[in-house]
Amino acid sequence: MPLDKIETPEYFIWETHGIHTGTGNDHVKHGVDELDKITELAIAKGHPNIAFIIHTPRLTRYRYAAEKRLGVKFIRGDNAYFNYPKQIEKLKSKYSDKISIRFGIELEWLGPDLGMQWNRSKVFQAQDADYVVGSLHFSREGIPYDGSIEETEELIKIRGGLENYWLGYIEEMIEMVDSTWDMIQVVGHIDLPKLFAPIPKPLLELDHSDHLLARRMRFLLEMISEYNLALDVNLAGINKGCGIYPDISILKRAKQLDISIALGTDTHTIQNLGNHHKTGIQYAHDAGYKHYLSFSKCIPEKRPLRNQSYKEEEYKVMNLGIEMLNLRFEDSKQRRIPKFSFGGTFRTFLEHHKNSTSLGEFEAIRIRKGNKSITISNSIPQHPKEKVKGLFSHHKDEPGVLSMIFNSLASEEINVETAYLNSNNDGTATAFLTLSGDDDSIHEAVEFVKGTGGDSFIEIRIGDNLEMPLLRKGKNYVLEVDGVNLPVAISKQMILSIHNNTSGILLILLSALASQNINVIDLKLGHRGQKGYAILSIEGNSQNASNVLSKLGPQFFETTYLSLKGVEE
Repeated sequence: MPLDKIETPEYFIWETHGIHTGTGNDHVKHGVDELDKITELAIAKGHPNIAFIIHTPRLTRYRYAAEKRLGVKFIRGDNAYFNYPKQIEKLKSKYSDKISIRFGIELEWLGPDLGMQWNRSKVFQAQDADYVVGSLHFSREGIPYDGSIEETEELIKIRGGLENYWLGYIEEMIEMVDSTWDMIQVVGHIDLPKLFAPIPKPLLELDHSDHLLARRMRFLLEMISEYNLALDVNLAGINKGCGIYPDISILKRAKQLDISIALGTDTHTIQNLGNHHKTGIQYAHDAGYKHYLSFSKCIPEKRPLRNQSYKEEEYKVMNLGIEMLNLRFEDSKQRRIPKFSFGGTFRTFLEHHKNSTSLGEFEAIRIRKGNKSITISNSIPQHPKEKVKGLFSHHKDEPGVLSMIFNSLASEEINVETAYLNSNNDGTATAFLTLSGDDDSIHEAVEFVKGTGGDSFIEIRIGDNLEMPLLRKGKNYVLEVDGVNLPVAISKQMILSIHNNTSGILLILLSALASQNINVIDLKLGHRGQKGYAILSIEGNSQNASNVLSKLGPQFFETTYLSLKGVEE
């Protein structure tokens, strides 16, 4: 059944800390081995998404009592962990037309020394994970915080009391966040020890307590905010009898600090799939939240806490813009939540997004980080009515044909200022270019194309009073990049280029793509001063397209290959 035909439950969460996968032949089971079975159950329940997660393997000295009794040393099994991404890929191949599948890892904090190097290796081994949850289960003494009442009492005794027990945990959490912030997206169950130990009163009075515990928890939350990480609102505590992690007092403090949240059931059994979604949504709402995050390829996606039909299409537009903008940044900066401006019907988002600004009646969302921005809409941009002087071409829709035009223009030292290209879906494409250069040189270039282009060109001519071609139709549109007008329909494969605004530069990019048999099906060109901007929709081998961009030369300030998961065509 196609995804858009699934009737989503009234209360549904795109989980992050979701259902734990099994551990294969390990002696101690820790999750669901029958991934097909639980995926099919999720489909039967009408879930649009299922999120899997697996614990990273641990160093041998970090073991629960049961594992020690059974002599289990290679905790959570290398084999199960290594095969995890492959299992998920098989699931996606089998069920991708019925349900969205996300997967991540729960990174076990094992200390700053060998444990830190161990953890970095485990992140690399989880190829293409959608998210990483950083969690602390084991104390530096090697005793678990979530093992048993007996183990908890032992650690409380070692540390000299309940408050020191909690203080040690908070200090280890601070150490974990400060050491792994560039590897994780979510901080897991921040008050885990309450499973077997009561929460001291100062942690329930974070707004006014001057106790050391309160001060250190406030510092931990401030650190999470500064590193732009999300907080795990974890529903597993409902079944365990200790309540949702974190306590509402901690969650309200997180909201004051504008910390984003990610929700999940953290379930280890098939019976708990999708349980407590309504309770979790209400809990987050009571703390003041209006939306939460899910993740795809470690890129955050905003989702409404309200019924999933609430502004679902508008959220899809916003998440697509976030995805496009984040792909322009290196990994560590992709984790930063961007700022927003909303216009037209999107202005209803203003009340839910702190520090967002209005675009007035402009029907768009602008997403920005630093000096980079993407403006996006689900409404087709207004078509320019004025007629202008330019070059019109009707030609075969094949790799390399467009580069013939740019090659000829560059030979006469003519710069292309703006460009419109449309694939007509009939084997032909239409291009319209405005040019800088003297008329004689432009005519020379056109005659050269006519003479050398063979049967690739159906018509090519210069005109003084030509209409701009219509935009290629799409579900969503880019309107601006960094404030430069570049109206273009969004497709699954795109390239964004920022380069020297001089003749011949774009020819390098077009020639490189043609050399890899990559066809340009849409193109918009603009400029601001000495910078030229181009955004292209392409068809062809994605790996070749991505690889060729690194070879273009210093005239290109930015070339970003955009493989967009959120595109609906």
